Amino acid sequence: MLTEIRIDGLGVISTATAQFHEGLTCLTGETGAGKTMVVTSLHLLGGARADAGRVRRGAARAVVEGRFTLDEVHDNARDEVEKVLESAGAQRDDDGSVIAVRTVSSDGRSRAHLGGRSVPAAVLSDFTAPLLTVHGQNDQLRLQRPDQQLHALDQFAGETIAGLLRKYQLARRTWLQARSELLERTARSRELALEADRLKYSLNEIDAIAPEPGEDQRIVAEVRRLSDLDSLRESATAAHDALAGPADSPGEGSGALDLLGAARARLDSAEDAALAELAPRLGEAISVVVDLTTELSTYLSDLPSDPGALDSLLNRQAELKTLTRKYAPDIDGVIAWADEARSRLDSLDVSDEALAALAREVDEAADQVRETAKKLTAARTKAAKKLAAAVSAELGGLAMGRAKLEVEVRPVPAVAQDSAPITVDGKQLHAGSTGVDEVEFRLAAHSGARSLPLSKSASGGELSRVMLALEVVLASSDHGTTMVFDEVDAGVGGRAAVEIGRRLARLARTHQVIVVTHLPQVAAFADTHLVVDKVDDGKGVNSGVHALTNDERVKELARMLAGLDDTETGRAHAEELLETARAEKDATPAAS
Repeated sequence: MLTEIRIDGLGVISTATAQFHEGLTCLTGETGAGKTMVVTSLHLLGGARADAGRVRRGAARAVVEGRFTLDEVHDNARDEVEKVLESAGAQRDDDGSVIAVRTVSSDGRSRAHLGGRSVPAAVLSDFTAPLLTVHGQNDQLRLQRPDQQLHALDQFAGETIAGLLRKYQLARRTWLQARSELLERTARSRELALEADRLKYSLNEIDAIAPEPGEDQRIVAEVRRLSDLDSLRESATAAHDALAGPADSPGEGSGALDLLGAARARLDSAEDAALAELAPRLGEAISVVVDLTTELSTYLSDLPSDPGALDSLLNRQAELKTLTRKYAPDIDGVIAWADEARSRLDSLDVSDEALAALAREVDEAADQVRETAKKLTAARTKAAKKLAAAVSAELGGLAMGRAKLEVEVRPVPAVAQDSAPITVDGKQLHAGSTGVDEVEFRLAAHSGARSLPLSKSASGGELSRVMLALEVVLASSDHGTTMVFDEVDAGVGGRAAVEIGRRLARLARTHQVIVVTHLPQVAAFADTHLVVDKVDDGKGVNSGVHALTNDERVKELARMLAGLDDTETGRAHAEELLETARAEKDATPAAS
């Protein structure tokens, strides 16, 4: 819900602030006072294109700031808004509200902020789209677009169509993926076959060498060791001989062990207690030397005795290098490349059997799309009759009593080189993201008139009322959104104006509704009445916005009744109009 708006330097408005509440809010004022600037400011918050010509003369920039709350918004819209806020890094205010700001400089440059963060204008549009719908004097064009007419029909039908549409879109996605794969394989069969041959050759080369993880690193270490084999053997042998004595010169005292043994024997034979205490320590030294001698013997026995071992390792290293030169920097990378190549090879099967199997998969997926599309069309056709009847009934009270809305659902033919052609009941149709249907709203403006598309049959005022009737009918589907109507009452008066006010009041039971109006019959239904007034101080015209008290409201309605604000008769008429509106509102059931 929109709770507050502040406008600086926009059109005739120098500075203005307006508070908005639940229910129906009407903005009135003299012609040229700046009521349309309020709607323009909401357009800017909606991400509309900035127009430097709207900046107040003499001002450096125009700034529009809106405060929104999300408590009253339905769950789907709230989820959309929360995603936008999260992605933009926007912050809520202390009361949980979110502030959106749009700035337009006099040189045409525009900036947008959401929750204290600078964002593109498109993000501002994404934020306000689920919260705010503005029907300005030019926004009736939206209702003339086929995609919007289709959306309105689907919205009217609710979950009946929403469920079918989800099933259709899932089936269509599966079908298009399989179809795309089949087309690619068929069109690129030769190219894919060559790729498959290259992959097979590479995999055969890798499998023939059969590298093991980390093998190249292990071989490097082993080659380095074997290259120093003679030096290692000489060092280990010398150390072993020093400890145990040379194997080719056995004899007493030829090694450290013999010398240590002789020393211990001397100490053991000594009768001096101090020397005897040293004997165990020599025993420990002898144990350490025995262990070292054993380990050196093991080390020497483990050294390769085959003079060709180094050559074998070098040959293996050369084989591995042929792989690392072609496929990856190391053997682990080669093994990973081979795994990916096998997966790719599995997907490149272009044999007749594989293509036939994929073609069957495409046909089965197409059957699912076809069946769900037919159900979707049937549901839309049924809902179209109900929507047409409901809107036509609403038009009856909007000075269009003999007007009749028709909602036509028709198939969309496939075109040449269509991206998603599918045959339904013998017709080649385009399977779009929303089905195989297009929707057209047609209006017969009076009895006996031929129904024509809205763009050809409805005037601006009629189109505004069709839009209002449609919004009233659709009201139950999007509780909590804010709807803004700019002179939806154009071209009507009398009882029709009262009916418009009554319907807006009915719409305000489930929405926040803001209306710019010239008609006292409409303004009388307002829960909150704001007036936009202008003051000419000789230096220029400045407009402001303020809420009316009950007495001020009577005076404003009297002014709207042909300028009778200074007469008792005018005030009496205004009070009577207010009483009539209150009675109408009390008697009007809530939209369901």
